[in-house]
Amino acid sequence: TGSSGINAEYGGLGREHLGCTADQLIGHFRGINKKFGFNVCGEGGEYESLVVDCPLFSHRLDLGGVRQVCHSADDMAPVWYETFESFKLEEKPGVKEMGLGERAATAGS
Repeated sequence: TGSSGINAEYGGLGREHLGCTADQLIGHFRGINKKFGFNVCGEGGEYESLVVDCPLFSHRLDLGGVRQVCHSADDMAPVWYETFESFKLEEKPGVKEMGLGERAATAGS
């Protein structure tokens, strides 16, 4: 499955949402969409994401030394983000031998 880090920049998102996947947050996204008009796709800068793995990738991105930073402690719409000290690519076993088309076909299953 894909994985992403969320940069919380919108009223209704906070520190507890950092590092969650979009799959984990979709229910919350839909709720704040109804309440505030939040764009669940993040269009308009509601949040930022970083994909660290997906079925099409032959390697995954391993982030090290992750820490959470408060950019703005505003009561109404605090802004939090994650930063990391290092990263490395980790090869996924058995995936490199597959072509992109084969990886794409397995991604949908």
